[in-house]
Amino acid sequence: MSKLPLSRFKVIDLTRVRAGPTCVRQLADWGAEVIKVEAAQGDGGLGGERHGPDFQNLHRNKRSMTLDLKQPEGLEILKRLVKDADVVVENYRPDVKYRLKVDYESLKAVNPRIVYGSISGFGQEGPYRDRPGFDQIAQGMGGLMSITGLPGQGPVRAGIPVADLTAGIFCAMGILVALLEREVSGEGQWVQSSLLAAEIAMLDFQAARWLIAKEVPGQAGNNHPTSIPTGVFKTKDGHINIAAAGTEIYRRLCKALGADGLAGDPDYATDSLRSRHRDRLNAAIEEITKTKSSAEWIELINEAGVPCGPIYKIDEVFADPQVKHIGIAQAVDHPSLGHIELVGQAVSLSRTPSAIRRPSPERGEHTEAVLRELGYDDRAIGQLRAKGVI
Repeated sequence: MSKLPLSRFKVIDLTRVRAGPTCVRQLADWGAEVIKVEAAQGDGGLGGERHGPDFQNLHRNKRSMTLDLKQPEGLEILKRLVKDADVVVENYRPDVKYRLKVDYESLKAVNPRIVYGSISGFGQEGPYRDRPGFDQIAQGMGGLMSITGLPGQGPVRAGIPVADLTAGIFCAMGILVALLEREVSGEGQWVQSSLLAAEIAMLDFQAARWLIAKEVPGQAGNNHPTSIPTGVFKTKDGHINIAAAGTEIYRRLCKALGADGLAGDPDYATDSLRSRHRDRLNAAIEEITKTKSSAEWIELINEAGVPCGPIYKIDEVFADPQVKHIGIAQAVDHPSLGHIELVGQAVSLSRTPSAIRRPSPERGEHTEAVLRELGYDDRAIGQLRAKGVI
């Protein structure tokens, strides 16, 4: 039996696309037994090409069974799964689960201890409840696109699906909190997250600038919106990031650059003055950084105690010695794809670390095994297959 920290929990995964599978992946990587329930006729490609990088990275550590929840026999099988489960996760549009009769109240009647996780585009209630929700829509409505990109450029989406990923991670966190609370109360509960709420939460200090100070942040490009000088600077052979927040670190940077004149310039003496004159200051710094290579400046500036680093393409990220050392690229053997690497967890535990134990399953790979665990014999399984339930 697995000794991973969540190995005592069973999760029924009704999710598709990205936000829901991201949530379940968090639980699966820490050892939860996950049964991924897929449509008997496939999901229409909503999870991406099955043997493609995206699908493989999202659905590792799960077993897969097919089930037609629109048929009474399919719903009965799901309820038998739920009776012995700890968690159900879904990311249907809010009305769909009620039509399928797999909503929280329906499944709570089967198992009062069930923790039921829901991810939607905009929330389970409210005027936008039934709208379809996708990451880019949430990035726009959540304000992220208005503060991303160069000043005056117009709205720019982030290069990753921030709303999908964070909604999934927030939901997983809520599920873990609910499981902890269940140890006291003995009861499950409904955990909800949405792409919109997750995106707004990720605004963090940018949102607080409006809520508290009534400032409307704009696009700042590669500059940090409040800590100056922090941004991208050209070098002899490329670009580097420098983050010199605060007067003390700014003075260290000037010393490393050999720029005594910048250190003593009264226009740059305080945070607010550096912010006011940021363009002129950045241009002066860049005239100096263009005289040496990126590698030279990264070493010199870091030695001075100022944060500085390279700007990598994705292949360069995984070639970096520190990235190799932390081991975030984790290997698994796939029966068709062979030896592949996936993106591991960003948090580590000293005694019970996460693990990628199995690759993403083929559709319905474990249907018969799961049904036998529920007590179905060969004859019953054959009848279910003949009716298209599985």
